[in-house]
Amino acid sequence: MIFLVTGSSGFIGANLCQRLLQDSTNTVIGIDDMNDYYDINLKLYRLSKLQAFPNFTFRKINIANKVKLLQLFKQYQPNYVINLAAQAGVRYSIENPDAYIKSNLIGFYNILESCKTYQVDHLVYASSSSIYGANSKIPYSINDKTDSPISLYAATKKSDELLAHAYSKLYNIPSTGLRFFTVYGPAGRPDMAYFSFTKKLLNDEAIEVFNYGNCKRDFTYIDDIIEGLIRIIPHPPKKQLGKDNLPIPPYKLYNIGHGTPVDLLEFITILQEELITAKLLPSDYDFDSHKKFSPMQPGDVTVTYADTSNLEKDFDYKPSTNLHTGLRKFVEWYKEYYGVSK
Repeated sequence: MIFLVTGSSGFIGANLCQRLLQDSTNTVIGIDDMNDYYDINLKLYRLSKLQAFPNFTFRKINIANKVKLLQLFKQYQPNYVINLAAQAGVRYSIENPDAYIKSNLIGFYNILESCKTYQVDHLVYASSSSIYGANSKIPYSINDKTDSPISLYAATKKSDELLAHAYSKLYNIPSTGLRFFTVYGPAGRPDMAYFSFTKKLLNDEAIEVFNYGNCKRDFTYIDDIIEGLIRIIPHPPKKQLGKDNLPIPPYKLYNIGHGTPVDLLEFITILQEELITAKLLPSDYDFDSHKKFSPMQPGDVTVTYADTSNLEKDFDYKPSTNLHTGLRKFVEWYKEYYGVSK
């Protein structure tokens, strides 16, 4: 089988490619524009691990370039397309909205056009828990209304779901959207809180705690996200015709989250404990003096909480890695990668 993975040097993309490549009968085509939204060396680090596999091919392409994308589809004729390329980050969408329109809207449209032209078996794409906006009902269900996004990033992800539904209906393209919940782990994104908190604590700097700590997040370990992807990719929604003899959209949505929201201050406490265990911080470190409490930031929400019941029903799967285990693995990686010591 031929798998095309966009955003292959990104956090989720690189981990997915590595898992797929472990089966030597798979061919994985990875594409990424290698932009500098965060440290390019981290992307090169992830890419170097993938290039050690003989069944991996990398192409530096921006999915907003329709001509090059179509040429790639024509050359490799992928069976499965997993679109993980996107401009991420809620706050950055306020500073640089153009990047979100180009990647998350134009780029995703180009993916859909390519899938239509070359009739792939299954398109799987990354959505986000951010599309639930300030939804007061918890846990968040895929059946909840998601028409009130509170950030441009969330609006683009909701738009992707709508575009995918339209293409599934019009062109019978099997597609599955995955709403990821606060993904973390080794070699993750430096703009995420757990990553920046670690860096600041080790540099003896204060960490900024938004909404005065009154936030909860459904933290989901990277391996759990990948396991969900691996189970879903080979099983596209079934094609079938309706009474009007037109396609019933072969279209599905799933939440992938741990299903256990954790208070931000509890999360910080666990991270601190793991930094002490790894001997990166002394046991008598004064954490209280390193917390700076701030108001809520535009685009942020107070809680995220995944209802994964349809994932459990259809694939007998629920993420299970606890926060202590996940953060311990992250801290161990951070210590080795950056060569830091107490």
